[in-house]
Amino acid sequence: MAKAVIGTRGSKLALWQAEHIAAELRRVNPGMEVSLQVIKTRGDKILDVPLAKVGGKGLFVKEIELALIRQEVDLAVHSIKDVPAELAAGLELAVVPEREDPRDALVSAAGVPLDDLRDGAVVGTSSLRRRFQLMDRRPDLQVQDLRGNVDTRLGKLDAGQYDAILLACAGLRRLGLAERITEALDPGRFVPAVGQGALGIEVRQEDDQIKALLAPLHHTPSATCVAAERAFLTRLGGGCQVPLAAHATLDGDHLTLDAFIGHPSGSPTFRLLDDGPAQDAEAIGLRLAESMLQQGAGEVLDEVYGE
Repeated sequence: MAKAVIGTRGSKLALWQAEHIAAELRRVNPGMEVSLQVIKTRGDKILDVPLAKVGGKGLFVKEIELALIRQEVDLAVHSIKDVPAELAAGLELAVVPEREDPRDALVSAAGVPLDDLRDGAVVGTSSLRRRFQLMDRRPDLQVQDLRGNVDTRLGKLDAGQYDAILLACAGLRRLGLAERITEALDPGRFVPAVGQGALGIEVRQEDDQIKALLAPLHHTPSATCVAAERAFLTRLGGGCQVPLAAHATLDGDHLTLDAFIGHPSGSPTFRLLDDGPAQDAEAIGLRLAESMLQQGAGEVLDEVYGE
């Protein structure tokens, strides 16, 4: 009988995601035994500092990757937006299940959309990408840091500490909290994070047995979009200290990639579109990143990361 141990973070959302994959594995492999092992990551331990100031990459995956390498777990379930551009040696993202809603969600205390928030409203987010786009669209807002799991963030909103907060639509939907979404922000105006809404299942490259058991869960259209977005991220090497986003969409076999990178101060900003055949997803991501570098985005990266 097949067995597998899933490595996961311990938040309610992470556990939901891991349990979902466990249930799917049991569904496609009847009789399979699947268990969860909760692993605390550095990102889970540092809750009083904005992510952009913590620095480093893989804040929410490094310890789980170590458990994979040590063969303490057989696979890891991640939110792809938490997965750095480069994985640890010997590991791969083998499967991308069907993607949830990739959009950002505004949850406002008064139930009003972003454009109708009062002048000077206090909006909470831990993401430099979200802060950057908020200030571009509504420079009057007071954007304040907000860390913690989904329940913690909603609790602070409900306690009156913020007029509104930004979360991912996918997380709210997965937790049965879709009714809390005041406005799902248009990706054309508010570009989601690389891989937002998608899960990635990470395994050891040589573990063909686990990969075979997972294969039925792979969703090619979702994986194609994620491949374009992550190719863009990989070429630029961006992390939490630079506002960066990329969002791919498919129309049949045609892929369009919308992306931006900016300076944390708010200027300059580089935003471009590229498109082409879906089979060239990674090439489109790399090409778009090269176009931005040619326009001067590399200077932003060099300044922020001190290279």
